[in-house]
Amino acid sequence: MMAGLDIAEIVELALLLIVVGALSGFLAGLFGIGGGAILVPVFYECFRIAGVPLEVRMPLCVGTSLAVIIPTSIRSFQAHYKRGAVDMSILRVWWLPIVTGVVAGSVIARYAPERLFKIVFVCVAYSAATRLIFARETWKFGDDLPKGPLMRVYGFCVGILSTLMGIGGGLFSNLLMTFYGRPIHQAVATSSALAVLISIPGALGYIYAGWPAAATYPAVAALQVPFALGYVSLIGAVLVMPMSLVTAPLGVKAAHAMSKRTLEVAFGGYLFIVGSRFVMSLVGGQ
Repeated sequence: MMAGLDIAEIVELALLLIVVGALSGFLAGLFGIGGGAILVPVFYECFRIAGVPLEVRMPLCVGTSLAVIIPTSIRSFQAHYKRGAVDMSILRVWWLPIVTGVVAGSVIARYAPERLFKIVFVCVAYSAATRLIFARETWKFGDDLPKGPLMRVYGFCVGILSTLMGIGGGLFSNLLMTFYGRPIHQAVATSSALAVLISIPGALGYIYAGWPAAATYPAVAALQVPFALGYVSLIGAVLVMPMSLVTAPLGVKAAHAMSKRTLEVAFGGYLFIVGSRFVMSLVGGQ
């Protein structure tokens, strides 16, 4: 037995996390989302099996996801940048508001109830899925991204919501950029850069937010050092990261090979599926 699990269960969890790492890396490159939208639901199931209490399970998923996103987002950004697809002017406007939003989200994570993380995840995932699957050319906020204060408000919202969802910001920046007439391929590429800005301070923030959790639940091995630092599971991160780094460039190649509409429908369908998982969790209380 280890951490309340027998050897067979540990091996099963380890293999699952390795497979998930490969898939999350591919999605990071394909959709520019950092892989968090798949990592959070899968981490949730893994930590449930490992006996992590419901009260801290979701923030542990989110924090671990942000930590894993760090190397995959850097790898994805480098691949997109080499193709000249990243809009650096957006990064220059958004970097400070996004980092400020990440800090605010990390503080909220320390005190927020567990259900808040799920509600944010579901609302954003369903909104994004609807926009992408049923997209119409007339569904626009404008012909180009705004200038001035509104653009900075958007950046702050991307930072805080991404931190509460455990994603790299691709959901929000993809939506915003396409609502303002930017091509989906450019939105995906630019989002991969935003994931770098969000994941590093976000992971550090969840270490801070979850530091008291180990003392609150001393019997839960998954929350204790060396298995975790605050709300970042070191075991989960170590098992997922290597394969995600290998597959991220493959996702980038696939993204540039797909048509605009195919990419939108695939992304939207995926978001609907993962959002539905947390709807069931909210209803069932598990």
